Amino acid sequence: MSYQVFARKYRPTTFADVLGQDHVVRTLRNAIEQDRIAQAYLFAGPRGTGKTSTARILSKALNCTGGPKIDFDPSDPVCIEIAEGRSLDVLEIDGASNNSVDQIRELRETVRFAPTSGQYKIYYIDEVHMLSTAAFNALLKTLEEPPAHVKFIFATTEPNKVLPTILSRCQRFDLRPISAPVIAKHLLHIATEEGITLEADAAQAIAKGADGGMRDAQSMLDQLVAFCGETITEANVLDIFGFASQETIARLTDALLERRTADALELIHNEHQAGRDLSNLLGELIQFFRNLLLITVSPKNALPDLMDETRTRLDQLVGKMSTDRLLEATDLLAEYQNKMRWSADKQLHFELAAIRTIQLFEETSVSDVIRILRNVADGAVPASPTMAPPTAPGKPEPSIATTPKVETNGEPQTEPNNPEPEAEVLEPEPISAEPAPESPATDSDPAEETEPDGAGPLDGFSLDDTPPPSTSAPKPPPEDVVPPVEPAPILESADQVMAELIRRLELSQEGMVIAALEGAKVMEFGEPGLTVAFPSEAEFEVETVVKPNPALPRIAAELGFGASLVLELSDDLELSEVDLSIPDYEDFAPKAEPTDTTSAPAEEKAPEQEEEAPLIAQQPGFFDDPLITALVEEFALREVKKSGE
Repeated sequence: MSYQVFARKYRPTTFADVLGQDHVVRTLRNAIEQDRIAQAYLFAGPRGTGKTSTARILSKALNCTGGPKIDFDPSDPVCIEIAEGRSLDVLEIDGASNNSVDQIRELRETVRFAPTSGQYKIYYIDEVHMLSTAAFNALLKTLEEPPAHVKFIFATTEPNKVLPTILSRCQRFDLRPISAPVIAKHLLHIATEEGITLEADAAQAIAKGADGGMRDAQSMLDQLVAFCGETITEANVLDIFGFASQETIARLTDALLERRTADALELIHNEHQAGRDLSNLLGELIQFFRNLLLITVSPKNALPDLMDETRTRLDQLVGKMSTDRLLEATDLLAEYQNKMRWSADKQLHFELAAIRTIQLFEETSVSDVIRILRNVADGAVPASPTMAPPTAPGKPEPSIATTPKVETNGEPQTEPNNPEPEAEVLEPEPISAEPAPESPATDSDPAEETEPDGAGPLDGFSLDDTPPPSTSAPKPPPEDVVPPVEPAPILESADQVMAELIRRLELSQEGMVIAALEGAKVMEFGEPGLTVAFPSEAEFEVETVVKPNPALPRIAAELGFGASLVLELSDDLELSEVDLSIPDYEDFAPKAEPTDTTSAPAEEKAPEQEEEAPLIAQQPGFFDDPLITALVEEFALREVKKSGE
């Protein structure tokens, strides 16, 4: 008898022999037992998963002697004919070579004939997705309502190419890729039957290389027997097919987790020199990271099908990296795997992936900082001076047990414990004992007074990387960083308030806001707030210029009018009522407190504003200039007049 390859010699012959497809086998057995046999079945799945074998087993169960029955005898003559493809009642058709509409029409003519020996006439069409659209359409009516003695069985690796009208007339079974442990166990069984010594690691390597296909695994085993003889080791599998061992993947993962860049690059170089497929190696590395991540998240329930040696290698690496970093590393490696797919220099991208992964493990993320701070707060990690959580600004420093005392003007005062953070330790500067002049806008706080000359740092505190809290008052900011705030003048009328607003807006170079104040008038002013009324025609300027600009609220606050600024529109005002003249600042600037309580009332100072020089637009001959005349005619400018004219 001629030699038979393992894929044909160990093909399943009964439902019990089908491996890894329990959901399909159980459904078919129940359908036969309950006499609920459909007119058409579709088996879909990857190559080598048992589509043709399952179709033949179903045909045997339907046409066996005394059938249909599930426990048929494989040695029955009818079953042998079906297995060898000699049965007249089971017709196997290759859809790739018989895909024309004429051949399907011939099939429709033959379905009328009754079976010769069995109970059913079964048509098995392999690779049914190769049929043309016309052939599919010719088969529709027969497939939907075939004679009672006809059954159709289809098989395909691409069910998406089958017409939906065909799919809706069939019972579809999706055969899944067979798991690596099931394939490895079956390979060990074949090796035992053939008298071959097959190492468990070698069987595992073959199973992983078969990628879920039992026929591929059996063909690889056949090739290894021809190469190695009766003893097959893992090294033989790696040498012939270029696979990477689990030990190599574990060593590479360990080098990445421990940030040993040189070792990782050397290992990649050695695998490349040995002829390994780097794309498969990176895929194995990603799978190893995925297994490590699952075991880290759920040690008890993750990956029950792993072999003991692989599980042991994974357990040795658990705990070396957090879950977040494993997720980021897996995503990074998958990104470089996509780049390697279209690159000619795969070693370069693999090395870049290893270096970037190590850099990722060396970075400190926000989640790491939060985790450290929580551990410090819970007492799990002792706090160190260089890893102390920062305190909120304005709150007392919790690390100082006592509050230093300083004396100012002969009375003990308590120094606040909120010094400004400094980049370096500075010597306290001598501060004059004379009290600073009081500002009319702010009140003096005795707790913010400075200490006298000669005060230094507290005894017992050393100048190390973390400077001790300063016992002197916080240094004022430099003048070039924080501009000095101009003291608020004494304003006694609405005209003075408007004039001061315009003057400060000019200092801030807010020309757009000044132009928008044309026709505006101060209605109310004081500590509660400031109210400015605008003409109704200036609604657009108020909404687009004044309100979005923060200059006017800031100046109002500087003048002591609080934080409330009210802008309103008034029908009683017109655009020509504006007075943009600015009185002298000395007329209402802050003055020394008068010693005589019988000073002139504030109303007598108002006439002094009339002595101000007119604006440029009010000077004689301004509108006689030809350029000004052209601008007036072009833009319809209005002459600005002083109020009261």
